[in-house]
Amino acid sequence: MTFDHEEDYQEYEKKVEEIHKINNTYLSEFEEWLSNKGLSEKTIKNHVNNVDFYINYFLCYYDALDVTYGCYKISSFLGDWFIRKALWSSCAHIKSNAAGIKKFYGFMLEKGVIDQDDYENLKEDIKDEMPDWLEEMQSYDDRCYDW
Repeated sequence: MTFDHEEDYQEYEKKVEEIHKINNTYLSEFEEWLSNKGLSEKTIKNHVNNVDFYINYFLCYYDALDVTYGCYKISSFLGDWFIRKALWSSCAHIKSNAAGIKKFYGFMLEKGVIDQDDYENLKEDIKDEMPDWLEEMQSYDDRCYDW
């Protein structure tokens, strides 16, 4: 994202700060929700960290987008941005991120933050596009290590 004026950047930063505050509340509630589902501490930590990266970094990278936009940005995240920007990206991490993000948005559906159509869109995109994301990850690795 580029800014024409310092005021635009300051406005963006203020909006991101507000979004992060809300998101961090959601993440705490999500962590408790996962714990109540009986997941292990390691799995909970993994899901929360993956979701944090998605909602607090990716969704605010190009523009300050709130969590509701996440149901419609998953493909650009897991099929491109995550592969290029996360040094730890791998096929296993793509699958792990997809699982955690899907759980998070299931939680957000229960809270009434998103509606059923949003959630169904997210699940459909994950199901339909996962093979493409994994192929892109493999292709990226091949390009990086083909010296």
